[in-house]
Amino acid sequence: MADNREFDLVLFGATGFVGKLTAQYLIDAAPATARIALAGRSLDKLTTVRDELGPAAAGWGLVVADSGDQPALDALAAQTKVVVTTVGPYLRYGMPLVAACAKAGTHYADLTGEPLFIRDAIDGYQEQAVETGAKIVNSCGYDSIPSDLAVYLLYQRSVADNTGELEDTTMVAAIKGGASGGTIDSGRAMMEAIAADPKKGSVLGHPYSLSPDKSMDPDVGRQSDQALSRASAIDPSLDGWVSTFIMASHNTKIVRRTNGLLGWVYGKNFRYREVMNAGKSAAAPLVAAGISGGIVAGMAAGAVLSRVSLGRKLLDRVLPKPGTGPSEKARDSGWFTHKTFAHTTSGAKYVATFAAKGDPGYKATAVLLGESGLSLAFDTDKQPELAGILTPAAAMGDALTERLRAAGMTIEVARA
Repeated sequence: MADNREFDLVLFGATGFVGKLTAQYLIDAAPATARIALAGRSLDKLTTVRDELGPAAAGWGLVVADSGDQPALDALAAQTKVVVTTVGPYLRYGMPLVAACAKAGTHYADLTGEPLFIRDAIDGYQEQAVETGAKIVNSCGYDSIPSDLAVYLLYQRSVADNTGELEDTTMVAAIKGGASGGTIDSGRAMMEAIAADPKKGSVLGHPYSLSPDKSMDPDVGRQSDQALSRASAIDPSLDGWVSTFIMASHNTKIVRRTNGLLGWVYGKNFRYREVMNAGKSAAAPLVAAGISGGIVAGMAAGAVLSRVSLGRKLLDRVLPKPGTGPSEKARDSGWFTHKTFAHTTSGAKYVATFAAKGDPGYKATAVLLGESGLSLAFDTDKQPELAGILTPAAAMGDALTERLRAAGMTIEVARA
């Protein structure tokens, strides 16, 4: 990539809820010499956001571009080393920016939790991004950095200890926070896409639908994201019950894609799943069953309603709106803790802990996305020499881990 570009990092979608949070984070996290710009559809709104950020952002640039204006996005991508985008659902609005970055050799980070979007990006722009050296990195928020980096670090530890390849690996999530309007709208976008083309449903259902090479997919039998079991079945140290984790279907695909991008180094018998802690009370089994059943029922209802205009209007009325979010107090009171338990071929056991304060979908995600953008802009000498449509661990690995630890997140691996 040419080093004479005007900006180091452009934040696209800076006037949205998560965009503003990310901009606020960059004020303190970015180097003082970083050349940053805010981008969006309205110059007036961009100016207001920059003014609200205070004197530290006074020198930041402003770039006007719409997600549907390809020439404007091409110009944006050509101006900067890195684009960080919060403009979703990506399935509706994201592909023109991917195209622009792949063409210009510009690194890119987004927040997508949409396998359909990533599959389309792979099919459309993988080869071009490799040719230009662009790192197009998907899922750089709570979905899916904690999942992806935890397994990557477990792999590294098993190699360092010479304890063999990874086999059964399970992440157990405990969280305090709510689903964002953007996440829900992304789910709707995928349901609408499947309603228009039912063949796309296989991308959601197949565990290796984001694989870089179908012929190399491990043959480990059925893998399901649905869960309802005692936690002790995962590890004797756990108590209570676990249920389906709503983002498991996406995160597990990202982790498996990382394995493929790195040459299937996790192992030929690597199996991965994610579950959510449902508690220890007498009612925990009912809670777990309700969560699991509710997720399935909700997805089914959304799929049906998305097929007709009346159903889509009903969803518009009852679901949280994208671009909205909780109060600062609510964001500060949130948290997440992931425990990822892994077994290796030699019988060794490990547990990775990935934890952070702040609502996962908002405060923590602003940190994760912000540091991803900064890593792509300033850590190229510490990153793998991969390009194309990438995952966080495959693109940034150790460099991003170091940044997130420095930002206050807990990231540890221990032998159990």
